[in-house]
Amino acid sequence: MLFGQGQLVPDPKTFPSGIKALADYVHAKGLKLGIYSDAGIFTCQVRPGSIYHERDDAELFASWGVDYLKYDNCYNLGIKPKERYPPMRDALNATGRTIFYSLCEWGVDDPALWAGKVGNSWRTTDDINDSWASMTTIADLNDKWAAYAGPGGWNDPDMLEVGNGGMTLEEYRAHFSIWALMKAPLLVGCDVRNITAETFEIIGNKEVIDINQDSLGIQGRKVHVSGKDGCRQVWAGPLSGHRLVVALWNRCSKAATITVGWEVLGLESSMSVSIRDLWKHEDLSGDAVASFGSRVAVHDCEMYIFTPVSASRSAV
Repeated sequence: MLFGQGQLVPDPKTFPSGIKALADYVHAKGLKLGIYSDAGIFTCQVRPGSIYHERDDAELFASWGVDYLKYDNCYNLGIKPKERYPPMRDALNATGRTIFYSLCEWGVDDPALWAGKVGNSWRTTDDINDSWASMTTIADLNDKWAAYAGPGGWNDPDMLEVGNGGMTLEEYRAHFSIWALMKAPLLVGCDVRNITAETFEIIGNKEVIDINQDSLGIQGRKVHVSGKDGCRQVWAGPLSGHRLVVALWNRCSKAATITVGWEVLGLESSMSVSIRDLWKHEDLSGDAVASFGSRVAVHDCEMYIFTPVSASRSAV
């Protein structure tokens, strides 16, 4: 809502105690608070946007104790994203408060090429929806920009749909695995008040979350495909401590055996590797040499940490 000379005010019905009180409550729980605005005259919900009011709005967000800003792209007056997004960066920096700046210009102007100097994350695609087709398409599109992500600036393939009901548990497990491997922001998109045990088991998997939060901060990527239409896929990436994360993703219409050879991972064929299964939470018995394979259910994704017995840097 707007007040007086254009200052934003909280909707009294939604936030009767104000945003500052909400932020204080959230912070007391050890959490951080995010807020939404738009680099246009209106938000996508046709509420006031922040274009031409960046300084005032940034100062207001900081005074409330906001920690995260998602900045959308609706009603943008036809002005290029490269012109509309930096002013809010400058305004946020001027507040002196650390606020994560999430650019959401839908990937229309290839933000991976320039947004690293503007924000902390940038949407690489249009909005996701709760379907297998949407999730797989967005994973592939986001993979294109892997080289541009790293600590301080991340490719954002949009929120997680896990738990919203449009995909199977296997598909949701794949969704969460690949988003974690890609170092995507893990933004829960379901109603956490009604979360099921099955959904919590997926999004609460600490071992998979640790992959996403690995200190090396290198986005994993698709490294090998086989089968009809490339439906048997291997995604992988380097981790700290000379380890690798490896995901065997079955995008076929039936169960499939997926095998990865060491050459795909940049390992010497004679290298012995210990393997931990991140979904079964167990170490596999015996070390693997030269290759590793597993039978993967339809649309499921198995995820592993590979640790060379004799440490060797990987080329993936």
